[in-house]
Amino acid sequence: MSKKAVILLSGGLDSSTCLAIAKKEGFSCYAISFDYGQRHRVELSAAKRVADTLGTQEHRIVQLSLGDLADSALTDLRLAVPETPSEGIPITYVPARNPIFLSIALSWAESLGARDIFLGANIVDYSGYPDCRPEFIAAFEKMANLATKAGIEGEHFHIHTPLMHLNKADIVKEGAALGIDYALTFSCYQANAAGQACGVCDSCRIRADGFKQAGIADPTVYFS
Repeated sequence: MSKKAVILLSGGLDSSTCLAIAKKEGFSCYAISFDYGQRHRVELSAAKRVADTLGTQEHRIVQLSLGDLADSALTDLRLAVPETPSEGIPITYVPARNPIFLSIALSWAESLGARDIFLGANIVDYSGYPDCRPEFIAAFEKMANLATKAGIEGEHFHIHTPLMHLNKADIVKEGAALGIDYALTFSCYQANAAGQACGVCDSCRIRADGFKQAGIADPTVYFS
């Protein structure tokens, strides 16, 4: 039987590509998404489409209330999503989001008997978020093996970040080669009520540039 893996699936381009890579590597995939009070909740519909289309053993959407705590333009509608590039860590950073998500994924993984977790973290074409860096991933993996029953009994957890050193064009090419229909995915921080992307936020700009540089048609529907 294939090994089990938990895949953090936002419904975006990167996480969907991670799911396809995990399946290619022979893992039996369990997808986990988070409804954490994000303004772009439409991504959860995309996550369900991707999970259903690519095929997962199970897809869970976990309810969190980070919007009550996190100071971020992704969780506070009073804060504007930046529409031009900025210096430093942008206001779309959600404090400690990946540590929180990975901790919950780790709990599910241990319960499932899975020892592999996939995350679409990337340090090439990204917005400068500190919890996407390889140093953080290595530290979390070490913590996972210190903080769990499985870990102290010698069953090593591994956090996979297969996209870490790829640019967005290479990610698009990889996903296309694996047969992903990127029209199923969604990456915008401020979609309209019809689920159309803004085309100007960080996430939209990086996504559009990736398709352009890859020489592959962008299937995203934009409203601007």
